[in-house]
Amino acid sequence: MKTILVTGAAGFIGSNFVRLLLRDSKNDWQVIALDSLTYAGNLANLADFDVGDRFHFVKADICDEKAITKVFEQFRPVEVVVNFAAESHVDRSILGSAEFIRTNVEGTRSLADTAKKQEVKRFLQVSTDEVYGSLGASGLFTEQTPVSPNSPYSASKAAADLLLLAYHHTHNMPVIITRCSNNYGPYQFPEKLIPLFVTNLLEGKTVPVYGDGRQIRDWIHVEDHCRGLLAVIEKGKPGEVYNIGSDNEQYNIDITKMILNHLNKDDSYIEHVTDRPGHDRRYAIDSTKIKTELGWRAQIKFSKGLADTIDWYLNHESWWSAIKTGEYLSYYEKQYHNR
Repeated sequence: MKTILVTGAAGFIGSNFVRLLLRDSKNDWQVIALDSLTYAGNLANLADFDVGDRFHFVKADICDEKAITKVFEQFRPVEVVVNFAAESHVDRSILGSAEFIRTNVEGTRSLADTAKKQEVKRFLQVSTDEVYGSLGASGLFTEQTPVSPNSPYSASKAAADLLLLAYHHTHNMPVIITRCSNNYGPYQFPEKLIPLFVTNLLEGKTVPVYGDGRQIRDWIHVEDHCRGLLAVIEKGKPGEVYNIGSDNEQYNIDITKMILNHLNKDDSYIEHVTDRPGHDRRYAIDSTKIKTELGWRAQIKFSKGLADTIDWYLNHESWWSAIKTGEYLSYYEKQYHNR
């Protein structure tokens, strides 16, 4: 079996990627799932997998080079590294950027140096379209769009991207970078728009819509994203960047109303709050490159994907109710109180 190290594996996208690897009979990956289990890393996301020949979980921090080296030595040879490990919420980065720099920049450097020494065959950095900044009313982000991040979060991801591209140029390290649009789907931490709004409504609470709610995002189901990542691992070219999107631009306020309608709620549950500082107005991805070169394209229609996602949260109350306690409530109060 080929061995793949997935960092940030207990998070939203990471756990869905592990699920794809282990349930797809077309591959024979041995998956080493690594996570430091900070607030968004949740072992419950991986609870349906038993430790065995194809799955192993390791609790470790990508900033800890000694711990990461031990993982490489224990499961040698690790052929592929997929780095999901990151602090990823813009609002939290506005409240404090130190952890974002530590994990997203220094952690990526630490992981890359270890992977370079171990001579991995692929190092896939899972990045974000937010590194490009904000679009006007027209146009799309291409792989040639200049990096121009506008939040501490996106700046930290852009820094990691540029560092890894430099490693490819300087050390011929087999780095590939993907930049994806907004993900949605099961197991997403309920501080992001869709799970936050769904779970708030299920609790009988209002939903906090930033400003006029006319921010535009290109939404992609996490399963489509994960299949795109697998295509990049199998057929992507080192040193390249691949944008992943689904040609599905939606206003935040329209998604809000879709959720309300699905749950039989009216607009009285909408609470407009002060907009996020420096909030980017529009993101939209041009995925032509990954479609033409690697043969990937999104398959899940947004209307069905959103309905299925809402129903997943309806049917997994024990999962999200266990999260929306303690530190989460303190953060929520700090973020939305008096706005």
